[in-house]
Amino acid sequence: MPLSEYEQRVLEQMERALTSDDPRLANTLQAPRRRSALRYVLAGVGVVGGLLLLVLGAALSQTWLGVIGFVLMFGGVVLVFQSPRSSRKGPVGTVEADGTVRPAAPSKSTRRKPFLSRLEERWDRRREQDGR
Repeated sequence: MPLSEYEQRVLEQMERALTSDDPRLANTLQAPRRRSALRYVLAGVGVVGGLLLLVLGAALSQTWLGVIGFVLMFGGVVLVFQSPRSSRKGPVGTVEADGTVRPAAPSKSTRRKPFLSRLEERWDRRREQDGR
């Protein structure tokens, strides 16, 4: 059942509000991550080939062949469940009211402090607040 005109307008208003309130979330929701069929084919070939090598290694009492088969099977399963690499490192830009995207201003890459340094700074701030 299709949406009425009123429902479509309300939905569009909600989408515009979402993109103006949180453009990063809107980009994430609008950009579907698609995995290629080649990835699944390679993973399937790896799993089936690995299983065959594992059974063949067990039948011939060749442990090394079984280990290679297991590693091949494991690699195929990892390939299927591994998330694809994202080329984007941050927000692409800001969505304007008319729906166009204004590119993000280039920012200096700030390197984060190591974990222990941040932990020490927090500890020092807490001690100063307590008056010790």
